[in-house]
Amino acid sequence: MQRIPMTAQGFMRLQEELKHLKMVERSAVIKAISEARALGDLSENAEYHAARERQGFVEGRIAELEAKLSLAEVIDVAKLSGNTVRFGASIKLIDEDTEEECAYQIVGVDEADINQGLLSISAPLARSLIGKKVGDSVEVRTPGGAKTYEIVSVAFK
Repeated sequence: MQRIPMTAQGFMRLQEELKHLKMVERSAVIKAISEARALGDLSENAEYHAARERQGFVEGRIAELEAKLSLAEVIDVAKLSGNTVRFGASIKLIDEDTEEECAYQIVGVDEADINQGLLSISAPLARSLIGKKVGDSVEVRTPGGAKTYEIVSVAFK
């Protein structure tokens, strides 16, 4: 099976979510099912069906997280260095058309949150940046057309 790269912070977040689902959500769902059963006829009991649906979601997410964590390849970004863009790099870019500066860290798929500057390794921008160095220009095809960025800095923190 293919390993899933992720940062230590992303790995810890997934572990925390798994712990919460197992310790809090699972027991809350069991309690809700039990309370709904006490209401009587299960065939027309909306609370029971909603609780069972929630249980399916929780158990599915637990299985998904356990699989991802078992395949995780945790990469300690603090131990990396250099000026070449690769997984874990924090990069600053300048849009060559608008002169706007933006900053991202390249992270695993499950950690990505573009609003926080966390760019998925599988995103088109990240794929086009991998292997490039400070001063290089990269062209990325986006739904709005091609964009060109210049790499201003690469750091590993």
